[in-house]
Amino acid sequence: MDPEAPSASSSRHRLAFAGAALATAPGLLLRASGASPQHWIAALVFGLAVVGAAFILAWGAEVLQLDLSQGLSIAIVALIAVLPEYAVDFVFTWKAGQHPKEFAPLALANMTGSNRLLIGIGWPLVVFIAAWRMRAIAKRKTYDGDLETDVHLERSHSVEIAFLLIATLYSLTLPLKRTLTLFDAAVLVALFGAYMIRISRAPAEEPNLIGPPLALAALPARQRRLWVGALLVFAAAVILICAEPFADSLVQTGEEFGFSTFLLVQWLAPLASEAPELLIAGMFAWRLNSQAGLGTLVSSKVNQWTLLVGTLPIVFAVSAGAFHGLPLDSLQREELFLTAAQSAFAVAVLANRRISVREAITLCTLFLSQFALGAVLPGHLREFERIGVGVLYLVLAAGILFRNRRAFIHLLEDGFRTPVTEMVREDDGAERRPTSAAAFEALIDERQS
Repeated sequence: MDPEAPSASSSRHRLAFAGAALATAPGLLLRASGASPQHWIAALVFGLAVVGAAFILAWGAEVLQLDLSQGLSIAIVALIAVLPEYAVDFVFTWKAGQHPKEFAPLALANMTGSNRLLIGIGWPLVVFIAAWRMRAIAKRKTYDGDLETDVHLERSHSVEIAFLLIATLYSLTLPLKRTLTLFDAAVLVALFGAYMIRISRAPAEEPNLIGPPLALAALPARQRRLWVGALLVFAAAVILICAEPFADSLVQTGEEFGFSTFLLVQWLAPLASEAPELLIAGMFAWRLNSQAGLGTLVSSKVNQWTLLVGTLPIVFAVSAGAFHGLPLDSLQREELFLTAAQSAFAVAVLANRRISVREAITLCTLFLSQFALGAVLPGHLREFERIGVGVLYLVLAAGILFRNRRAFIHLLEDGFRTPVTEMVREDDGAERRPTSAAAFEALIDERQS
């Protein structure tokens, strides 16, 4: 935490909380009034409320790190940050239990979109910002020596990567099924529980807070906890109140203007709910604490790929009053395959706990190429485009894992067997890479002297 946060910054941070809360007001008022504006206006208003609540959730969750262990706090921060995705997906899944033909195709749309957005945009964003910032500082100081711009994760982050690997391997079986069953739910939820138990064994560590959370962190402990609790409850309530009308408005907007409802749900909703998380990760990268930014995004990916996917069949079963699984049509199976394949490639890239600029460019390019191909190919060929890009992900993943097979074996050993406390102690004792712009500038000065 920055010990020198000036009062002006504290006032600005408090205003940020107030601004996020005000963003939720139109959606709450619209829901309370029962008015029926045009569908696109309703989508905008309720979407803005979800964005405001998502920022409050993310900021409040970060401050929880002051009272929890390092690993558990990262997992809980990531879990709370993705609550908006849960809410929107649960709305469509609940409706699918009563109207399967209409809403079952949308049940996984938001999940696949947010998962691919995290890896295709979020992970590269951290690398690009950190690399640009390093080069800008080096140029200002006229430093022309070697400059390593890879983003590294500490050894203790092997836990997240290893569990993401297992979740990905299991998820590659889902496109082979015609329903997402309660058995799938049991496997994925159990995997999430095992992940939480393992990650909770990391010792406590004071977090490096930035932005609005600093205003909460500066409060006395009792007052801080009360405020954090109140903010999290408020934000969760806003999401519960506004998620359903937001989802309904997206569907009705698509029908009114002839847009693809699936694409609106898959990409517009995640853009709204992922905005705070991507902004926070970008801020960490700007301050050259890129490890914290990337670590949170990786943990979010684990949460979404285990607990989120695993709870959808449960919600569907409760809504339908039956035990048959959530139906998967051909489009959903293709999207699941593409999402799981992208995840496999991402795990392969992270097997050595680092991402280079070149690897980030590859992640981003493959993500964007799928959009470009989808735009130019005729409709009857788009299923081959999704499958083709997915196969390319898997081929690249296999090549990287074969090349880095020793790192992969060490990753599995650390992820599942090495005590977390031992890895954290080793991380603390190792020569640390700079985790702030000031530390990086000091390193440049030391190399020039």
